Amino acid sequence: MTIGARVLKTGLAVALALYLSNMLGFASPIIAAVASIFTIQPSISRSWQQVVDQLQTNLLGAAVALAAVSLFGTAPIAVGLVCIIVILISIKLRMESTIGLTLVTVVAVMEANQEGWTFALDRVLMVLTGMAAAFAVNTLIIPPRPRKQFVSQVQEAYNQLSLLLRLAISNEMKEDVHRREKEKLVGILRKLDESYLLFEEERSLLPKRKAARARQLILSKHLIKALHKGVDLLEVVEEHYFSAADAEMWAKRFDAQIEELAKYHEHILLKLAGKMKPFATIEPEQEREDRLIEQLTSYLHDEHGHNKRLVFVASSMLEYGYHLRRLDKVADQVQQREGAAELSLQ
Repeated sequence: MTIGARVLKTGLAVALALYLSNMLGFASPIIAAVASIFTIQPSISRSWQQVVDQLQTNLLGAAVALAAVSLFGTAPIAVGLVCIIVILISIKLRMESTIGLTLVTVVAVMEANQEGWTFALDRVLMVLTGMAAAFAVNTLIIPPRPRKQFVSQVQEAYNQLSLLLRLAISNEMKEDVHRREKEKLVGILRKLDESYLLFEEERSLLPKRKAARARQLILSKHLIKALHKGVDLLEVVEEHYFSAADAEMWAKRFDAQIEELAKYHEHILLKLAGKMKPFATIEPEQEREDRLIEQLTSYLHDEHGHNKRLVFVASSMLEYGYHLRRLDKVADQVQQREGAAELSLQ
């Protein structure tokens, strides 16, 4: 079992929050530790947004708690009603992620108000100390790199997809192994979609960086789209190819075409990683696709439309190839723009 960066930073944030609480002389450093746990996020942008939202709702929650103490006292039913009110306010403000820590603040303030307003204020300061500690740790120690994580997951997803596609027609992989490998691929794609959202949330202050980031976002969308189209092809093969009556007579041609597409996908990723020679020709032969379509059309015509399932497989292959070519063009455009931007800076 490996210790991830977020796990490590959560522990460091708690330790820092406790240290600062002791240094500032807070009566109960536990509240600061809890606040630091809630504030740690998988990206700096999301962590900062969490701090902003937490600050607003916690101050609002503290104000509501203090007002409720003056009006209703600190009876258990009063604390419960105030928690309900704060939850509804947080939902109304679309800050549901802050509810947990805000309720901690509300309960702490209402409990502490029995000892005076100064003690209640200390409770709020403890929360702010914990949030500050967590944000500092998240920003300065192993800061999140959504783009780097995204690129790594794209390559991992392709490796898994390529393995399954290249063995799809031959059907040589054991069923239980195939099922596990496909579940692994689906899990990687799910994480990839989450990484894209984190990457999309990142903000750049410099105009040139904003333009470069926008290009990378467009490229990332096409990378994800191509992977999903590859998965679609895999599912179509599983659902329709083996149910076709004359599947075996088309096995070699379909297998060769899928192999060509998987190789093309690999070359695009290698080009994006800077591992391909300039102007290397990597696009599959258009003539092979045209020939396959012509042969399949002639076959279906002679068979009076039987085995239409093969059309679904061919259509999915063509769509996968279409999106790979789109990805290739976008990759070329992004690399050309980035190359021109680097030259202008020299």
